[in-house]
Amino acid sequence: MSNHVVIIGAGQAAVQLIDTLRRKGHGDAITLIGDEAHLPYQRPPLSKKYLAGAMERDRLLIRHAAYFAEHGVTTRLARRVIEIEPREQRLKLDDGQSVRYDSLVLATGSRARELNTPGVQLAGIHSLRNIADVEQLRARALPGARLLVIGGGYIGLETAATCRQLGLTVTVLELADRVMNRVVCEPVSRFFEAEHARHGVRILTGAKLEAFIGDTSGNVRAARCADGSEHAADFVVVGVGVLAEDRLAAACGLDCANGIVVDENCRSSDPRIWAIGDCCNQLSVHYNRRVRLESVDNAFEQGTTAALAILGTPVAHDKVPWFWSDQYDIKLIVVGLSQDHDQVVLRGDPATRAFSACYLRSGELIAIDTINNARDQMAARKLIAAHARPNLAQLANAEAALRDCASLS
Repeated sequence: MSNHVVIIGAGQAAVQLIDTLRRKGHGDAITLIGDEAHLPYQRPPLSKKYLAGAMERDRLLIRHAAYFAEHGVTTRLARRVIEIEPREQRLKLDDGQSVRYDSLVLATGSRARELNTPGVQLAGIHSLRNIADVEQLRARALPGARLLVIGGGYIGLETAATCRQLGLTVTVLELADRVMNRVVCEPVSRFFEAEHARHGVRILTGAKLEAFIGDTSGNVRAARCADGSEHAADFVVVGVGVLAEDRLAAACGLDCANGIVVDENCRSSDPRIWAIGDCCNQLSVHYNRRVRLESVDNAFEQGTTAALAILGTPVAHDKVPWFWSDQYDIKLIVVGLSQDHDQVVLRGDPATRAFSACYLRSGELIAIDTINNARDQMAARKLIAAHARPNLAQLANAEAALRDCASLS
């Protein structure tokens, strides 16, 4: 019996799924549907090297056209799926055509969280999610231009760093009392705030955006905060988080809750439909709770997991997640999930620009933030996976190797 695999979404997870299917012997048809005109491409460089003009578009591609031709993959780009019909195992496209499937994989990713702030419709207010967004920003990112960034998370700070290095005047407005407050501890937040200040970026925390103000031509010229302050801008980048792109899934009746609900093999509530990457919500075996992760590593792992399940050789996805952010010459790597920690132990002095923050819960190492510290992050991967309970005195001693702070036996 043939098994036509159709994938909606053309990103890292989709490519990894295709690669695993073909390497493991799937010989039936594969169709890839993407709503952009581009072949699957890397997204992390968008806010960094690509925005800076240090990377050509061709280098963003995960695989070139020859790969898809050689692997017998039909690509339908610049096409949007408008409806999934699970009973008929059929998709309707925006050009009026339909596609039948035997197995369907949703790799639809995430979409930018939108503001409902007055004035948000003004020209010059951008998000940064795809190539088209970046190319619009490049035209504005000229030396001396005034950039206002709304949101002090990864995307906002990476964009701020890149544009500051291009010679722009940059201001960041963050609603919380510190940057990256949802993902790192206070010492790490303060370190990054200081680094941005050192490079000339102005960061305002506790800044509640009230409205955007336009000029007579309908272009944004400033943002006003609740305290009455106004912040001039030639253009604005909004980076206030993302939402799972699960609207198609919800419309066709799949279980959704902060993403498409899937099991340990990435199978949805419909046995013929899988979901992978940013769009899905999966039980983390390691942390024993449901999580929706936005990372290349997770997309890669779930692409493999879904492919193996489709092939009838399921292997549960149970890897400890990791994430990274590049800002200036600083590499932040986060291993694990720090939610619900009850203790933070610092290794090293932030003033040296190479240190780590270890998160523990009831004595167990559950996550680590490493700043320019490759040795700690590599050791932490094994310790976290093993549910290690490190000696706290050794853990706090940056001179001691992290791998020696707990026994794995």
